[in-house]
Amino acid sequence: MKKSSITLYSLSGLAAVSFSTAVLAKPPSRDDDYGPLKTYAQSPIQSNSLTPLMRSGFSYAPGTVELYTTATIASVWAHTEEYNADYYQNALSIGGLWQINEKWLVELDYTWRFTANNHLDNVTTSFHDFFGIGQNGRDEVEDHSFDLSVPEYGIELHDFNNETLGNAFTFYTSYQLLETPRHGLSIGGAIYYNYVPSGPFETSNFEQALQLNYSYRRNRHAFYSMLGLSYRKNDHVLVDIPYNTVALAAGIGYQYQLTAKHRLLTEYHIYEGATDAASDLSEPSHEILLGYRYHFPHSAIEFSVVENVFNMDNSTDIAFTLGYRYRF
Repeated sequence: MKKSSITLYSLSGLAAVSFSTAVLAKPPSRDDDYGPLKTYAQSPIQSNSLTPLMRSGFSYAPGTVELYTTATIASVWAHTEEYNADYYQNALSIGGLWQINEKWLVELDYTWRFTANNHLDNVTTSFHDFFGIGQNGRDEVEDHSFDLSVPEYGIELHDFNNETLGNAFTFYTSYQLLETPRHGLSIGGAIYYNYVPSGPFETSNFEQALQLNYSYRRNRHAFYSMLGLSYRKNDHVLVDIPYNTVALAAGIGYQYQLTAKHRLLTEYHIYEGATDAASDLSEPSHEILLGYRYHFPHSAIEFSVVENVFNMDNSTDIAFTLGYRYRF
């Protein structure tokens, strides 16, 4: 082979590697960055009310429309002197968002939350054993139960399998306050209506929330943060458990771009106790999320695991969410 040919091949190979590296190293554009996980609060008190969702501080390209659907299965376990909760809660969500222009975004979401046997008790026990987390009494009762007891408020529910916990519509809109290639800051507001016409969880409540979203991205890294406040006039949402009028929420998140198609994500959410009905429920809920996202040309599929930490008696034991997001 001639020396010139070898040189040509070498330069071509070097150029290809350099181009691939540059493509991978550059910050994800707003066209292919789906932001934080589309995973809702899983603590039993917060999940049945309006709780701010972690969102990106960046806008999308004007005219972008995204349709999404998510499915969640969760296991609730809490055992204290004041209350007992042992049941499965599940959720199906569908929604869509529209980036109207450089400044304004709107989103509409519907979530059906219900009880059904998702067989997570055995998975939860094994998960806790593997990571050395205490069972907190779960191994002392029968699996796959549906029990909720708060004697102080006369709440005694048993065998409530296949009941609706919530039918919630959420309208969200945000305004872009600041955006550069590295920094994004937006403010958003949500209006929420939940209606369950009958059954043990019958309710009708209207709530609002306000939140500030800040994000930063550089090369393969993206950071997210959120600070929010929820307001509710109706102080009874989940059966007769009294809710506080306002509740704070905050979160931070990190996304690492492995390749053009693969992302790893982790998030930490903290929710102020939404009720003073019991000492543990009045304390903040802490949720750790681990997620993976795979990108297709115009869509993405994501999977996340939610585990509560610090207080075992005011949050969901464990939850799994699978979501699909498609963009036009």
